[in-house]
Amino acid sequence: MADFTAQSEVLAFLSNPHSYGGTPAVERITTHCSSVFLVDGYAYKLKHALIFSALDYSTLEKRERACRREIALNIRTAPDLYLTVRAITRAPGGGLEFDGQGPPVDWVVVMRRFNGRDLFDAMAREGRLSAALVRHAAAELASLHAIAETTTTWGGADGVRRAIARNLQEGLKHLDLKGCTLAMALHDECQMRLTTVADLLEHRRTTGFVKRGHGDLRLANICLYKGRVTLFDGIEFSDDIGCVDTLYDLAFLLADLRRRGLIQLLDAALRQYIELTGDSASLRVMPLFMAVRLGTMAYAAAASARRQSDPAIAARRMAAARLLLRRAQKTLAEPAPGFMDGFRRVPSLAAKLRLRHQTVAEHGDSPDATPHTGDKDERRQDLTAGCDG
Repeated sequence: MADFTAQSEVLAFLSNPHSYGGTPAVERITTHCSSVFLVDGYAYKLKHALIFSALDYSTLEKRERACRREIALNIRTAPDLYLTVRAITRAPGGGLEFDGQGPPVDWVVVMRRFNGRDLFDAMAREGRLSAALVRHAAAELASLHAIAETTTTWGGADGVRRAIARNLQEGLKHLDLKGCTLAMALHDECQMRLTTVADLLEHRRTTGFVKRGHGDLRLANICLYKGRVTLFDGIEFSDDIGCVDTLYDLAFLLADLRRRGLIQLLDAALRQYIELTGDSASLRVMPLFMAVRLGTMAYAAAASARRQSDPAIAARRMAAARLLLRRAQKTLAEPAPGFMDGFRRVPSLAAKLRLRHQTVAEHGDSPDATPHTGDKDERRQDLTAGCDG
């Protein structure tokens, strides 16, 4: 649980309607790493002063840098959502104000607010998520990868090895005894599978397939904003997590669809991405990538269970974490998507990527793009952009 003592004055300031000129109400949403304050049509996101193995917001300077980096990276995919960084400064009378002449006390990312029902995870929960929408999400990711910075410093076999180890480390902190047993078994199985594809991953790392991508492309980080499928809340705090193999970036979306039982939507997203990028030769890495992503979801669910004060809710979330680990093991045992073997490299990627600049309304959902239902998700609907980072 985050310790809010050091930021109590800032939190009180952001919770006060008078700080924004007397707006009628301020709604606060608290996640593990941030607090988001919803004010009229805007969201003000404060990063908590905390430190983890992969994240460090412990000082004022680090939080400012993280805020500015969050804007810089996320405007690649969500320029209409991410607006600016604002300083919270010391006022002459001793209180706090926005962007004053006094020294900064903290920093916030300012974003446009949107309806939580327009999040893809809410749509999936309510049976409103369609194949057309996930195809647009895959197209947006392909567009990002086409322009994203390439790196050889991160990714590759070592990057996946670190992700597998990180899952076990975090899982053992939060899982119950049964979950820890499952996590250790999954760790060993993933490491064994990694040895069979390590050379391929290294080849991809050295030939341009590791990019500064999104890093956290769960359904909760995709929304429909003003008719356009929008990816937001990408990773800004860790190069190791944000600079990854492009198929590993895609795998989080596929894994989230997989855990909900939305196999037809998974198929649609994967096919769309491969059609746009032509990257079908390495699909045998996908079971491993999806298993690692499911493992990450499992330890996040377990951590959420530990923070829950209601024993019944905590028990359900811990059970969900164990189920995710079992699904990861099952996914790892499944064959690679063989139906993709016949895909040819698309000759005109640039033309295909113009989908990025077209709205869902312009394309329209096809008549047969019916919504699918899957597993229930306990995330609340009235979230706003960037609540998890």
